[in-house]
Amino acid sequence: MHASVSGSPSRRAVLAGTAAAAALTAVPFTPGRARAAAETAEAGPYRWRNAVIGGTGFITGVLFHPRVRGLAYARTDIGGAYRWDDRTDRWIPLLDHLGWDDWNLLGVEAMAVDPAHPDRLYLACGTYSQAWSTNGAILRSEDRGRTWQRTDLTVKLGANEDGRGTGERLLVDPRDGDTLWLGTRHDGLWKSTDRGATWTPVTGFPTTPSATGQGVTLLVAARRTVYAGWGDTDGTAPNLFRTADGTTWEPVPGQPSGTAAQVPIRAAYDRHTRELYVTYADAPGPNGQSTGSVHKLRTVNDRWTEVTPVRPGGTTDDGSADSFGYGGVAVDVRRPGTAVVSTNNRWAAVDTLYRTTDGGRTWTSLKDSAVLDVSETPYLKWGEEQPKFGWWIQAVALDPYDSKHLVYGTGATLYGTRDLRRWAPRIRGLEEASVTQLISPPAGGAHLLSGSRDIGVMYHERLTASPAHGMATNPVFGSATGLAQAARRPAYVVRTGTGDHGNGAYSHDGGRTWAPFAAQPDLAESAPGPIATNADGSVLLWSFVHWDGTKHTAHRSADNGTTWSEIPSFPKGATPVADPADPALFYAYDTDTGTLLASTDGGRSFTARATGLPAGDSQYKVVAAPGRSGDLWLSTKWNGLHRSTDGGVTFTKVTSCWASHTLGFGKAADGAGYPAIYQVGSTEAITAVYRSDDEARSWTRINDDRHQWGWTGETITGDPRVYGRVYLATNGRGIQYGEPR
Repeated sequence: MHASVSGSPSRRAVLAGTAAAAALTAVPFTPGRARAAAETAEAGPYRWRNAVIGGTGFITGVLFHPRVRGLAYARTDIGGAYRWDDRTDRWIPLLDHLGWDDWNLLGVEAMAVDPAHPDRLYLACGTYSQAWSTNGAILRSEDRGRTWQRTDLTVKLGANEDGRGTGERLLVDPRDGDTLWLGTRHDGLWKSTDRGATWTPVTGFPTTPSATGQGVTLLVAARRTVYAGWGDTDGTAPNLFRTADGTTWEPVPGQPSGTAAQVPIRAAYDRHTRELYVTYADAPGPNGQSTGSVHKLRTVNDRWTEVTPVRPGGTTDDGSADSFGYGGVAVDVRRPGTAVVSTNNRWAAVDTLYRTTDGGRTWTSLKDSAVLDVSETPYLKWGEEQPKFGWWIQAVALDPYDSKHLVYGTGATLYGTRDLRRWAPRIRGLEEASVTQLISPPAGGAHLLSGSRDIGVMYHERLTASPAHGMATNPVFGSATGLAQAARRPAYVVRTGTGDHGNGAYSHDGGRTWAPFAAQPDLAESAPGPIATNADGSVLLWSFVHWDGTKHTAHRSADNGTTWSEIPSFPKGATPVADPADPALFYAYDTDTGTLLASTDGGRSFTARATGLPAGDSQYKVVAAPGRSGDLWLSTKWNGLHRSTDGGVTFTKVTSCWASHTLGFGKAADGAGYPAIYQVGSTEAITAVYRSDDEARSWTRINDDRHQWGWTGETITGDPRVYGRVYLATNGRGIQYGEPR
């Protein structure tokens, strides 16, 4: 998440609004059922790849295998888990097979490896723990994540909630590889004695779970003893417990207390010195931490020593409060007394890593000597001259085979070094954007423009490299809320989004460079919503929706954003849609009432046309077919797909599919008289990606069971210049693009 953008929660806080997320949970999991999710050898009809951005999301954990050189895993808050391929220097996604009904499992709460069996990998999956969310699941693999067995849990996990950057809540018992421990947020500690196939709650764990708390924040082994952190104390009660026999748990004696040691965040064990390093903060993070500390426990005599590198609470050079907590911790298994810890939520002075080689007596800030190279992912400059060393640093990992190979996760990338001085993103193959807008222009230097949560708008000159200009600037946005192109004047593009220096901008070169609107309505700062431009780019319609769902009156500009006027007849909160052929025509779908409205005077006024259409869901979408006037397609999820050829006066339900979530168009097939249609929907039982070359009379599924990416209902579009190419937005796996094999 970008530090300078405020005013609305990012997709780290909610999926797409509570109401939208609730609507995605229609198919519950059956607790206790084990299912295989194996990759198949057959190639699907399409080849699918990521349009490269590079990272963009919160890396919440990195785990090197202790016994296998070059084997590592990463977890993310909403984008699944990855395995590092040391041969190709790339991350391999492991959970793309999870489909529509399993979207909640793309958030990985914790991961564990078995030191004695290098091929075994365990994941605790579950993105949200709210009442509307489905239960979590344990995925277990005997081949490093190539194939999976699954056990559905009876409890919920929260990989995209506060505390998602704390330690691993999943652990293989050091005494018995068949025994696993699972820490949950609201249901205490759980145990499996059959390698994760079945689970039972631990009755002797000395805490009381809370329906709103953090629960177990970390599990770590120190030789044959298991330690567990607890996140629901006030700083006076014990928050670190241990068991030496796997049955009896006790508080660790002499442990630190107070606000600066209120929540144990992460822990790492130095087997040479027999010392357990623990980082603490006054909140689980990644947000909300204002103080913290680092302590180490000598496990042979229970002696505690505070080794905090810098105590929070001072002031920076500009007088700002230097408040922060501590996050990640890693020990060097090759060098006794050598450890690295990270600060977290240190906005004023910017987060750093501290390294010690003498057991914490002295520390060096690695940020002070760091040389950052982000040439491979230029967006990491966030519109500035230089990138920041990091923020939201809670994942830190040291290669057990290379003392100078250190990686740390941030809210947007994973940095790595081989010499403790020169740093660069180690992110190839790992794409975690939550994408909301896609345009494939009919002309110009880029085949794709995208808008995402947290990283704004990008101009993709190539699909195989991160955009050379980074995120759109002048101004920089956090999350993109609108992106539109004039159909008959494709060089003209407009965008809207969250930001501190303006919320709307226009481009005269197809989205390569930008300038802010000369003025904007007062609502724009707190409730920037979708925007549309008419076919010739002479009129803008801007709708306003606050992040909490509050809808406001839309505004119109006929002078490129210099002046704005209200449109009282436009349905509040609706998405404006421009007719691609007639500059005087706009449409809007009132999802509250199921009414299609139209304007014939360039957006000055709107009147109702078709009524009695499906209502009650803000994610219903209207799309206008390119090059045609009045040819509208309406996706209403499980209420099906509807079409109008008279500008929304009447609609006919399309009988070839029974569900449609999002729809777009691309270049027509050879000999076809109508553009190719792409949609995420259902023609039979499964929700999948489909293409129609015959005006929706029939559909061909173009993704396969290995390529599903959870929830994909936001937006889809074909390429108007390349038949068969389609771009698909995902909520956590970036932009997927497919082409026929």
